[in-house]
Amino acid sequence: MPSWKKPHAAPQQIDLLLFDQFSGHCLANTVEPLRAANTFAGRQVYSWRFVTVDGGTAMSSASMEVTAQMPLRKAEGDMLIAMPSYGYLRHATETTARGLRAAEQRYDVLAGFDTGAWLLAAAGLLNGYRATIHSSELEAFTDMFPAVQAETHRFLWDRDRLTCSGAMAAFDGVLDMIAQQHGQALRLDVAALFLSESQSGSGRSSPVRSASVARAIRAMEANLETPLSLEEVARHAGRSLRDLARRTRGELGATPQALYRHLRLKQAKCLVLETDFSVAEIALRCGYEDPSALTRAFRSAFATTPRALRATRR
Repeated sequence: MPSWKKPHAAPQQIDLLLFDQFSGHCLANTVEPLRAANTFAGRQVYSWRFVTVDGGTAMSSASMEVTAQMPLRKAEGDMLIAMPSYGYLRHATETTARGLRAAEQRYDVLAGFDTGAWLLAAAGLLNGYRATIHSSELEAFTDMFPAVQAETHRFLWDRDRLTCSGAMAAFDGVLDMIAQQHGQALRLDVAALFLSESQSGSGRSSPVRSASVARAIRAMEANLETPLSLEEVARHAGRSLRDLARRTRGELGATPQALYRHLRLKQAKCLVLETDFSVAEIALRCGYEDPSALTRAFRSAFATTPRALRATRR
């Protein structure tokens, strides 16, 4: 993971370099977690723009037209994500390569999502790097670019490069970036939001994959005041505790124990900010045996106490 030049208090500028036939699914799985991170953080931690090589529009594979906010030559920021998806071979031109090589000087990180790694490699920007690409293109990618260490991964960081293998993996890569820059708590909030939406019957396509993790979260959320044992949570999920732990680490980057603690403390934070309950009452409602235990856990998670946080709302 690169060390970002801007302080984390400043919004990170993420620019998405789109091409005709880009994947709308990949775009949504990149932008939506950034939007959710801003919401949960209570401030703008990420901003994003749509960019094309010439500044014109880009048409997705599903005929969704996106108007660029600027041409690539004028764009600069913290991360540039190349997202060609289905039409990548016809976009691997010398014009694209020149634009990407020039952009390297204006961005801290270059990323290739879905088949975007091909364009970076064609510009010579992955030579000496480890990288991944959509599985259907991996063999051809390996043959075409021997100077790149091609590997099979969902997403892969190598210094100031990020590559991922498809639309679902884009969500995982963005989640990992959120965790590295702003902590596991924000990552959990964002990931759990999309998991909840996938179970709500809304029909939205969710990047969270495991129904058993969703069942575990529902069991935890229904039992905040009197927490279940982790074995009981696993039974609700229909998994062994070991298997559930493997799945929550893969889906959310946290153990079941850490996830349960996060949900309880998130509820406590809401009660501190939105009610006049005493700290003792909030402790009971969130499964803590006394106010001191809640205060210690709260301080560890949020670097403040319930009383100090409540004072900020006045």
